[in-house]
Amino acid sequence: MADHEMLNLDEMGTLKDSMELLGEELMNGHRINPNLYVEYDVKRGLRDSAGKGVLTGLTEISDVTGYDLINGRKIPAHGRLYYQGYNVNDIVDGLKGRKFGFEETIYLLLFGRLPSDKDMEVFKNIMANFETLSGRFVRDVVMKASNGDIMNAMQRCILTLYTYDSKPEDNSAENVLRQSIEMIAKLPLIAVYSYHSYRHFRKDETLFIRNPQKDLSLAENILLMLRPDGKYTELEAKVLDIALILHAEHGGGNNSTFTTHVVTSSGTDTYSSVAASIGSLKGPRHGGANLKVQNMFEDIKANVKDWTDEKEVESYLRKILNKEVFDHSGLIYGMGHAVYTLSDPREVILKRFAKDLAMEKGMMKEFALYELVERLAGRLVMEQRRLFKNVCANVDFYSGFVYTMLGIPKELFTPIFAIARIPGWSAHRLEEILNASKIIRPAYKYVGHHASFVPFDERAPEEGCEEVLRELEKEEAGQPEEKAETIEKEAPQDSKKCPEEKKNK
Repeated sequence: MADHEMLNLDEMGTLKDSMELLGEELMNGHRINPNLYVEYDVKRGLRDSAGKGVLTGLTEISDVTGYDLINGRKIPAHGRLYYQGYNVNDIVDGLKGRKFGFEETIYLLLFGRLPSDKDMEVFKNIMANFETLSGRFVRDVVMKASNGDIMNAMQRCILTLYTYDSKPEDNSAENVLRQSIEMIAKLPLIAVYSYHSYRHFRKDETLFIRNPQKDLSLAENILLMLRPDGKYTELEAKVLDIALILHAEHGGGNNSTFTTHVVTSSGTDTYSSVAASIGSLKGPRHGGANLKVQNMFEDIKANVKDWTDEKEVESYLRKILNKEVFDHSGLIYGMGHAVYTLSDPREVILKRFAKDLAMEKGMMKEFALYELVERLAGRLVMEQRRLFKNVCANVDFYSGFVYTMLGIPKELFTPIFAIARIPGWSAHRLEEILNASKIIRPAYKYVGHHASFVPFDERAPEEGCEEVLRELEKEEAGQPEEKAETIEKEAPQDSKKCPEEKKNK
């Protein structure tokens, strides 16, 4: 077995049995009574009983609003998202005729003001100079240990960039700004090259590595590097640019950005901070939601005969909610948000551009299905869960559809999210550095037991351990494996102990 390969437990016989035994031990020993969370008023997920996030910090980077406050009462309203005080709708509408929308948004998030033409000229030149990876880095880092999890590959590459930095531990604001801009510029290359490496080494596809062009926008370069022919339409680049803008930032409390604050408060380096945030975003409860939506729609299209039949579509959505079909989770993915009530402004904007792209691609039938599900799902979810709060579609509802129309493979859905969100992480890291005074350290209440320590030789093995040990001894002696018919209930005093024993309680 190669030294880089992991053990395959399905092929290891007794080792697999041992791990299953330890797995049972783990499951039996770490369950906390759910009632204790209520008794101690634990803000699970750092949210109160109404689902509102607990206030843990202050930020000037972005504002997320889903209510209007009228006479002291919260009234549901159409969602509003502000970057450094500017409404994201105005930001998008103000980009007409210009192709560097995402770059302008990066500048706004980092520096707190709208850039002038001269500002953008200087900033784009800086970005272009950082938008490169050496051939050695691509060969020795990106191409090594290729696999389909591009998020993990991105983490590995980001951490390796630490060794290429002459001042990796310098956490001055100026140096962190330089590191941040450099990683914002390099992350698209890392993601796309990692995907091509995976296709080549794991799927025997032709390998091609195309360098970005300095006169193109970041969105254009992603499509240029991703596609075999390097070609794209103006609308395709525009829609991807808009998607990147809409995913660039969403407050300090979302999981990956809060991770940035937590890790930064410890005083760690920029590369570790970004890698940690990528790990957070990878989770299906966070950045992986758009893939869930796309998989759900593939299931709907495969099982609903007439996509225009409202009754048939509604019937299938009810089956999804009743855990009868699809992934049996009972969830209609892409619906609902912790803050937004009547609408998610990102979804409203992206839907508009998704329609334009669907017309160009001849996919209006699919777009109509998305619209129908969006119209039905909110009401069905409210009925199913007896909710009084409005349920609207969120940005994940259309983003996977947009990426599919752009020819972006599913393996890159969440990495594209990371490419979009790293400017927001960077802005929050800088804000934490410039304003921090303490390491973030919330409290955990101990609800376990206290016990008297038992000397090692006096501990009795659990049932099942002796059988596993006998099998291990046979394997070591080269004897054929033979399953014991019975399990001894009591071990002799001189018998070996179980490798991992249950706590005495």
